[in-house]
Amino acid sequence: MTAKSRHIRKAAVLGSGVMGSQIACHLANIGVEVLLLDILPRELTDEDRAKGWTETSKAWRNKIVQHHFEAAKKLKPAPLYHPGFADRIRIGNFEDDLPLVAEADWIIEAVIERRDIKLKVYESIEKHRKPGTLVSTNTSGIPINSLLEGRSEDFKRHFIGTHFFNPPRYLKLLEIIPSKETAPEVQEFFMEYGRKFLGKDTVACPDTPAFIANRIGVFSIMHLFHLVQELGLTVEQVDKLTGPVIGRPKSATFRTADVVGLDTLINVAQGLAGHLQGSEEAKVFALPPFLEHMQAQGWLGQKSGQGFYKKVKDSDGGSQIHALDLKTLAYRPSERVKFASLEAAKPIEDLRERMRFLLSAKDEAGNFYRKSTFTLLHYSAGRIPKSAEACYKIDQALKAGFGWQLGPFELWDALGMERVLEGVEKEGLRLPDWVSQMHKEGAKSFYRLKNNKKEYWDIHQKAYAEIPGQEAFLLLENLEENRLVWKNKGCSLYDIGDGVLNLAFHTKMNSIGSEVLQGLQHSIDVAEKEGWNGLVIANEGEQFSAGANLALILMLAIEQEWDELSFAVQAFQKSTMRVRYSDIPVVVAPHGLTLGGGCELCLHADAVVAAAETYIGLVEVGVGLIPGGGGTKEFALRASDEYREGGIRTNVLRERFLTMGQAKVATSAKEAFDLGIFVEGRDQIAWHGDRRIALAKQKVLQLHEAGYTRPIPRKDITVLGQEGLGIVYAGANAMKAGHYISEHDQVISEKLGYVMCGGDLSQAQQVDEQYLLDLEREAFLSLLGTRATLERVQHMLKTGKPLRN
Repeated sequence: MTAKSRHIRKAAVLGSGVMGSQIACHLANIGVEVLLLDILPRELTDEDRAKGWTETSKAWRNKIVQHHFEAAKKLKPAPLYHPGFADRIRIGNFEDDLPLVAEADWIIEAVIERRDIKLKVYESIEKHRKPGTLVSTNTSGIPINSLLEGRSEDFKRHFIGTHFFNPPRYLKLLEIIPSKETAPEVQEFFMEYGRKFLGKDTVACPDTPAFIANRIGVFSIMHLFHLVQELGLTVEQVDKLTGPVIGRPKSATFRTADVVGLDTLINVAQGLAGHLQGSEEAKVFALPPFLEHMQAQGWLGQKSGQGFYKKVKDSDGGSQIHALDLKTLAYRPSERVKFASLEAAKPIEDLRERMRFLLSAKDEAGNFYRKSTFTLLHYSAGRIPKSAEACYKIDQALKAGFGWQLGPFELWDALGMERVLEGVEKEGLRLPDWVSQMHKEGAKSFYRLKNNKKEYWDIHQKAYAEIPGQEAFLLLENLEENRLVWKNKGCSLYDIGDGVLNLAFHTKMNSIGSEVLQGLQHSIDVAEKEGWNGLVIANEGEQFSAGANLALILMLAIEQEWDELSFAVQAFQKSTMRVRYSDIPVVVAPHGLTLGGGCELCLHADAVVAAAETYIGLVEVGVGLIPGGGGTKEFALRASDEYREGGIRTNVLRERFLTMGQAKVATSAKEAFDLGIFVEGRDQIAWHGDRRIALAKQKVLQLHEAGYTRPIPRKDITVLGQEGLGIVYAGANAMKAGHYISEHDQVISEKLGYVMCGGDLSQAQQVDEQYLLDLEREAFLSLLGTRATLERVQHMLKTGKPLRN
């Protein structure tokens, strides 16, 4: 069977622990039927007998797998895109249900990390598996070739390593590790299936200890553990230095270790130390004294209640975070950390520029960065070609598996070749010969752009080569300067080929202010007047958009510039309506946070192509406002369409009202369909977020080729007037009387309901969009005139959290 002719309709996951259950959930996310199996309980307990269970009871026999699966469903963040997807997973046990693997197209082994147990599982699988069925292991470090013992030729040809990272839904890395017997088409299939369907960055790895990501990622952590002792730094200082400021996750180093579990980290480190016994490298993976002490005490992180940090109750009944003192090995209250260089680096938004600044700093932080960074880059270079045949694979693995914004070689390019060579030498380290050869050849960087494709330095060809697999993606960062059509301070307009334009935001949090609104209007003007086929609105920041520029709104409100505020709100409404009513198709491709105004852009697009991990909602009520960029109008319009389709009017109104009134945010693109934000048949999901711009471009071209015509503004929107207002006002009054909402919440609810119902009309009637937009704008401005709303906006800007007053 070829890679392209193979399909995964049913899968079996053997082992329902933390990884097994979540892998099963992620397969269910994409529509696969999953069989999840685990072992039988050892013996009946008194509690089991009290339930009336015997050793033949199905509930008892599935007790372990049921417990693990229920725990997975309760995890936050959730492993499922939608709670209903749990129905796609059937549970069972190895004794009774293993024959069912004969129905599976893919069998995934995710049992305990012991080779002997895995071999027994494979022996059992072979008795039931049909020839040609794919079998993979989720091992994080056991050599793949060592797992072939005793297996048939067909089993060997279809066996491979598929190493997911925890949590499988959210971390994008999937390491694909073939054995010496794996058929090439099996590796080819998983590389493509992981990208296209599972939404993963698939990286092919040789069968070397800990593969790629853990080999280098755990090295980086263990080196920091030793460096901390050398430099006398605290847990909090290192986490401050190794978090978002250098493009790493908020959990940084020690908090990440607590979350992952110190036992997991120790197992990987000890496994590597054993494989590398006698080498200099092995010394880095040796456990420092503080880690040995924590292991002995059972301080394993969140799973044990304490690790490098622990939460303790204070005398007032509140809780405090304490940190471990690495010298005394006693806990003490966590301390705030400040470094002069970090304060100076705050205004530097560009990460590459910030890293150059930090490594030049003369303080304690700068010294730490130089020692840790040059050692990491030296080690990464030394892993080529044994652990990875090319630099791009290492960068992909660390970015997708550990959440780094810059991979080691991308960071190297940012710092500059000469600077790194000098820094590594000062640390007393020697780089591998291939780096010296590359330098002699005159190459100044590991990557370059050519014809809008990214190329890497190939150490075998001693020349640049195109990174494979780019054809499925359209990345704005890979576009050359001649593709820039227009820009201002807040956004850029690019030619992405085939007559399609792309507007990308680059404000802080991609918030929508005057520059972005100007960009929206100008982009559509250019597309219409110059004969472009259409427009995509998408960017590659961490978030699509956090919504309107609240700081600007607050400033105008405090200064009571009501005419200017009215003009600003009207400009926002006109921009979203221009997205809806233009002569060219407009497709929005959101990802990550897509809140408030970002959501309103999606509501008005001709179509949406959303990354699976899109967290979208109309959240303005959380800051004391209502959606004012056409969002409230659009929900009233969609409610009207549902009335026409036979929906019970009061029920439809209530659902639409509560989605905005409770500031609901979809936790996935799939959930956004349930909230009525995305529309079935119009909008689609890109399982791999980096494919959404390419898919959005395809959608634009489809609409254009179908003969796109400007839509006709709606004048047939049914609003309920007093019929609906009675329900809204009664509900808000009851919630206030029951102390569920504040007096100001009641005011907001009534304003929102007033717009949704078309005002105080004596009976249901039809209105046009502009009528509702005017009501929406009036309600928005009236709320901005209240002290309570201004306090909420100020609090949100200061803390990032809503205030209830």
